[in-house]
Parts: sequence; C-alpha cells; structure tokens
Amino acid sequence: MRASSIFLLILLSAVLFFSNFVFPIHNLEQQNNDMATLGGLKHTNTEIDSLARFAVEQHNNKENALLELVRVVNAKEQVVAGSLHHLTLEVVDAAGIKKLYEAKVWVKPWMHFKELQEFKHLPDVPPFTSSDLGVKKDEQVGGWQSVPVHDPVVQDAANHAVKTIQMRSNSLFPYELSEVVHANAEVVESCAKFDMLLKVKRGGGKEEKFKVEVHKNSDGGFHLNKMDADHSE
Repeated sequence: MRASSIFLLILLSAVLFFSNFVFPIHNLEQQNNDMATLGGLKHTNTEIDSLARFAVEQHNNKENALLELVRVVNAKEQVVAGSLHHLTLEVVDAAGIKKLYEAKVWVKPWMHFKELQEFKHLPDVPPFTSSDLGVKKDEQVGGWQSVPVHDPVVQDAANHAVKTIQMRSNSLFPYELSEVVHANAEVVESCAKFDMLLKVKRGGGKEEKFKVEVHKNSDGGFHLNKMDADHSE
C-alpha cells in the first residue's frame, strides 16, 4: 500500500512538472508564430494587384479621373508602422493612351487600415521606347537609343536578368531588383537588345550593381546575353 502511494506521488509530481514546463513553451511558440504572421507578411501577386486596383480607384475618386489599370510594372515594400508599398503602374486613360504612374499605399493589416499616400504621373515616354521597338526588321531604328527606365518592357527585361542572375548564383538569399539606373536599346535583325545598369539586393544586405545585356526575340522571350558586376561608385 505504501509503495502504491509513493508511485502515485511520483506520477503526480511528474505531471505537474511537465504541465508547468511544456505548456508554457507551446504558448510561447504560438505567440512567436502570431507575431511572425503579423510582422512578416508575404504578399502574393493577387494582393499586389488588389493594392494596385485600390490605388487607381482612390485616385479616380479623388481627381474625378477615368484611369484603368493595365498592369503592375514594379512593386517594392518598405517596412514602416505596417508596410508602405511603392508601385509602378501602367494605366490607360479615357483617350486610350497608356501612361505610367507611381503610387504609394500604406497598409496596417492588423488595423484593417489602407490609405493611398501618393499617386504621381511619371515623365511622359518619348516617341522611341523599348515598347515601340517591336523587333521588326522593316522598322528598325539604328544604333543604341536611351529608353525610360520605368518602361514596362525595360522592367520586364531587368526582372528577367535578375532571375537569371539568381539561377546562376550559389546564394541562399534571393536577388531583388532595387532600381534600373539607366537603359539603352537597339534593334538588330530580329532581336531587340537592352543594355542596362541594375541595382540589386540580397537578403536585405547592401546593394550590388550589374551591367547586363538582355535580348528580346520576335516571340517576346528574353535571354540574358551578358552580365558583369559593376564596382563603380
């Protein structure tokens, strides 16, 4: 009888020990997971598109405009009290003319707060743009021509270059496009060539620069032809 009492006492002590030690750890892990969910949101393309539509709608309501979203050219996120999304948007106006705008949308998800901070028109695209190259043999423009860094096709070429740089590297951290510093383009036979200087980041580290040459074929496909690290200040 005495042995049974001792066994029960040991068993009760073990239960109390584990309930005070294991369960708080579980709760702490749950709290950490909740905080990670709040502060480290990963945005999908659908969420970015939703923010872009919100920005255009807010601008239209405020300015009594009739802009229509075509696509998101570029998107960056800045961590503030929440997140500030910098969006480069291609839109079409009431006359059917495509234009580029830069929007800033402030989001605080835990408060269900969303506000358009800025919506500004980027400089008008000159007559010769990367979009106009079209890689048509009978409509070539001779030699390298400067093209706007915010042009959608320039951005597509730059993003392709960054993805290819990532594929060729052994880095555990993904490369992200920070800025197209400058861009030139020319048509040669059935290929449009883009010569660009890019600023990129890896895993929140310092910026790196690459000189790249990207080719766009007549089918619309991109190919990174040249890539060199640029160490100039």
